[in-house]
Amino acid sequence: MIFRYSLRFLFTGLVAGWFSGCTGFGPTANLFRPTSPHEQYSQSLKTAKLDQTALGSDWLAAAERATRDSLTLSVPYRESGYFSAGKAFAAGYRLEAQRGDRLLVKVETQGQKATQVFIDVFALEGRNRISLVATAKADTNVLTWEPRKNQTYLIRIQPELLRSGSFTLDITREPALAFPVQGKTSKQIDSYFGVARDGGRRKHEGVDIFATRGTPAIASASGTISGVGTNRLGGNVAFITDDARNIRIYYAHLDHWNVTNGQRVSVGDTVGFIGNTGNARTTGPHLHYGLYDFGGGAVNPLPFIRLGRGPARQPLLPASRLGDSIRVATATTAVRLSPDSKSPVLRNLSKTTALTTLGGTETWLRVELPDGLTGYVASQTVEPVKRPLRDLTLADMGTLLDAATGGAATIKTLPAGTKVALLATTGSFQLVRSNGGQTGWLSSVNDTADKAQKTGSSK
Repeated sequence: MIFRYSLRFLFTGLVAGWFSGCTGFGPTANLFRPTSPHEQYSQSLKTAKLDQTALGSDWLAAAERATRDSLTLSVPYRESGYFSAGKAFAAGYRLEAQRGDRLLVKVETQGQKATQVFIDVFALEGRNRISLVATAKADTNVLTWEPRKNQTYLIRIQPELLRSGSFTLDITREPALAFPVQGKTSKQIDSYFGVARDGGRRKHEGVDIFATRGTPAIASASGTISGVGTNRLGGNVAFITDDARNIRIYYAHLDHWNVTNGQRVSVGDTVGFIGNTGNARTTGPHLHYGLYDFGGGAVNPLPFIRLGRGPARQPLLPASRLGDSIRVATATTAVRLSPDSKSPVLRNLSKTTALTTLGGTETWLRVELPDGLTGYVASQTVEPVKRPLRDLTLADMGTLLDAATGGAATIKTLPAGTKVALLATTGSFQLVRSNGGQTGWLSSVNDTADKAQKTGSSK
């Protein structure tokens, strides 16, 4: 304990000193400086030579492992979790995202001290290749991010060293752009991108949003007005150049304009008013809304303006259950990649198998097996280990271990004749509790296996 607090003092001082010269990153920052708060923090460990300690090296290893052993989620999603000062923690979550999404990742922590949580987003480029695409600013536990490509992404969260507490992870999705017709939503879209036009000679390069004539067509992004004019198909048209996203936003069939070329507009400003000019004269008033890449072709605008799915509503797991030891209560249960009964199975477990609750929801628990495998199990298939399965009496001397591995540290040696309560199992190890209240693992192969005597069910 003395060593831990001394290390904390040393680490805090060294990191504070290191960060005092690292106030940000961008075009004017030192080119050799790490590019994210997590990388800066990792570098500070190495500068302080804490990467050569068990605590520091475990933290770095957990960060790397989270980019490989990640679980899969569907947005919106939220779950609770727990991290301990005594054990390095990092979690990775995979999700499918597409251009046009705006994702909000928020981590709220509860503990005795404020805790910085590093939030990083990686694009999965191949089987073993990832690249950092977004990161939360230092001293914030919130990240807003817009994907630039349709692909799989990985979100990694990791708290700083020497902090304990529970947390809530919340991931939601909203459209990247504001809806372009005042008072309407994507429910009013009537014709979609890619639909055949002119007998199949061309395809629809946008979406049509129907509204009463004169309804304001509003800027869905901040930018510069260009291309105000008239053409055969679009009638009265205007473009907004959105430099932040490298796109041009096209408004067509306007009754009349409310902007001029070169004008700067902000989200919500009126670009023009709904009409049916151009080749829409035989249809009802509507806005043709399109997106075009700089130097490229048309882009489906629907993902950019469709309704979000609202807040995550999964019932959270109470903090009192985080970190609990549990066991399989049914004949079998599956550890799954995602909190979904249709998700791929990582492993099938038999009754009495031991697990630890890392987090999750009331319905699906995120668990860790003694060998380090993590995944989700249905909460109704497990139970706490507080009530023993049965009592055992050791026929020979036994060694109580702190983990279910042959190289685990010894907690204490139990003499022959010691009575213990059997709580759970995994492989050739048994999780037991001694009469003194100590919990640990006994190797049923080396010490207790077939020589342990059943003494009857515990009360």
